[in-house]
Amino acid sequence: MAKKIGVVLSGCGVMDGAEIHEAVCTMLAIDRAGAEIVCLAPNKDQLDVVNHVANTPQGEKRNVMVEAARIARGRIRDVATVQASDLDAVVLPGGYGAAKNLCTFAVDGTDCKVDPGVRTLLLEMHAAKKPIGALCIAPAALAAVFGRDLHPDLTIGTDEGTARALEKMGAKHVKTAVSDIVVDRKNKIVTNACYMLATRISEVAAGAEKVVKAVLEMA
Repeated sequence: MAKKIGVVLSGCGVMDGAEIHEAVCTMLAIDRAGAEIVCLAPNKDQLDVVNHVANTPQGEKRNVMVEAARIARGRIRDVATVQASDLDAVVLPGGYGAAKNLCTFAVDGTDCKVDPGVRTLLLEMHAAKKPIGALCIAPAALAAVFGRDLHPDLTIGTDEGTARALEKMGAKHVKTAVSDIVVDRKNKIVTNACYMLATRISEVAAGAEKVVKAVLEMA
């Protein structure tokens, strides 16, 4: 039976939701590996809506799961209804939505809170010894959930301010190049910087593929 890999999306679009290249490259890597993609998202309003041409606030309200369904082609589940027993692993693509909608890192920094459904699923996955992957800024959510208890090894690349914030939350930051992944085998957590460092979609694809491969090997 094919392994089921959850992909936790935070909307649709880098400035206010999931980074689409990272999400699609992750899904492609999962499919190419012969595993099943299970798209998930919080069923709630986004923090904000951003015009991606002008990079300005739109003053609209949009639902995270409804927007994420654009990437998932409509096949998406409310993350609050999914349990660790439904999945073999989970991956969180980045984009500002990971820091706005999956957690509040974009607003609250080291005092950030994690969406209750996302937090519960991550805790259940760890308790079940099932692997977790995160790309770009999404490791901030992992630091918020696991930092103080597990002190996981994570990377967001080389940004010193963000790295210090993750360490203040209890994680151990590992400085990496865009092509590198950090594998915390003890905690079964795999991270890659993706667009925190990448300048080309091919670099994102390579990073996502490495994360998915490592996660599947531990699943």
